[in-house]
Amino acid sequence: MNKDEIIYSLNKIIGEEITALDELLKLMEEQHLYVVKNDVFNMESIVEKIKLCNKTVASLELKRRAITKDFTQEKTLPQFLEELDNEELSSNFKKIKAILEELRLQKDTNEMLLKQGIGFVNNMLILLNPDRQAKTYNGYGKIGR
Repeated sequence: MNKDEIIYSLNKIIGEEITALDELLKLMEEQHLYVVKNDVFNMESIVEKIKLCNKTVASLELKRRAITKDFTQEKTLPQFLEELDNEELSSNFKKIKAILEELRLQKDTNEMLLKQGIGFVNNMLILLNPDRQAKTYNGYGKIGR
């Protein structure tokens, strides 16, 4: 492959990755709405859509790696893209990095909300169904369970 073919192929694949990552971000935001509304059935249905979108992103990433594997053994992808010196390619790479950061933030937010909800449910279950065993003290003066 010559330089122009590599640039064209990478731009095409990275453009498809941007589209797939945007779709994944929309799904994660939709999941966030379901988590906030405690809509369990829609939360469950969105998981399959997220999995499919993840598979698409992974397959595009494999295609990109197949193109760049011979060139990025000694250098990183950003260094390789800098050597190609293509403005559109650099711009697309920056877009992907920005979308990935948004995805990471959304994922962390969704995870935190889900963990908080699970903690709340567990506390409510403990209140509704308390431990009926006799309480004993251990060697440190704490109540054993």
